Amino acid sequence: MSSISCIVIDDEPLAVRQMESYISRVPFLNRLASFDSALEARQWLQEGNSTELIFVDINMPELSGIDFVRELGNHPMVIFTTAYSEYAVEGFKLDAIDYLLKPFSFDIFERSARKAQSIMELLRLRDGGVQQLPESEQSTERECISIRADHKTSLVRYANIIYLESAGEYVRLHLVDGTKLVTFFRLKNMESALPSDKFVRVHRSFIVNIDHITGYTKGRVFMTGDDYVPIGENYRESFAAIVDKIG
Repeated sequence: MSSISCIVIDDEPLAVRQMESYISRVPFLNRLASFDSALEARQWLQEGNSTELIFVDINMPELSGIDFVRELGNHPMVIFTTAYSEYAVEGFKLDAIDYLLKPFSFDIFERSARKAQSIMELLRLRDGGVQQLPESEQSTERECISIRADHKTSLVRYANIIYLESAGEYVRLHLVDGTKLVTFFRLKNMESALPSDKFVRVHRSFIVNIDHITGYTKGRVFMTGDDYVPIGENYRESFAAIVDKIG
């Protein structure tokens, strides 16, 4: 199991110690450092250090967690940890993968960490993680996506995915054999891991496999298996452009 490097940022010493304890109990998390201010963490990153995951409090003096993450631009995965629920919307606007409201139990923390693990598996597969496989297996694995569902990780062929549907914090994959896989992801994270030449977002809640489009109208895309999904108003122009290319 590949490890995920992480750092902790929180101005409360007790909160830092709790996070360090929780992280030590998760085998795939590798804590690189802890900071009692976002300014210190920013300096550490500016010195050339890097991390794959940041656990960061929001309400801190001098530089808030929100402003810290906003400054990062293309930032690592972020999980906000805070006692204030009113920042949740702003946190998710910054593409945080989770928002933990203090005080939270180890079970809640572990669930969030496993969400980060699933996202990291997808990103590593997309970015060439499969190159570590034996050469005889690589051509097959490049045609797949790694999905954690039903308490295991499965490789699902792109060709077998008809479309993906958002279900809150989960994504439902509709497959050609009629089965459905539900995985703990946000659709946006899944979209970034899928090949853009095969999959297109047609609605805030739906991504379709171009190869399985059988027809369309102004407001619907018809898919393999006599199913259809809606076309969102904000996606009609981009969908029309793609249809022109493949037509």
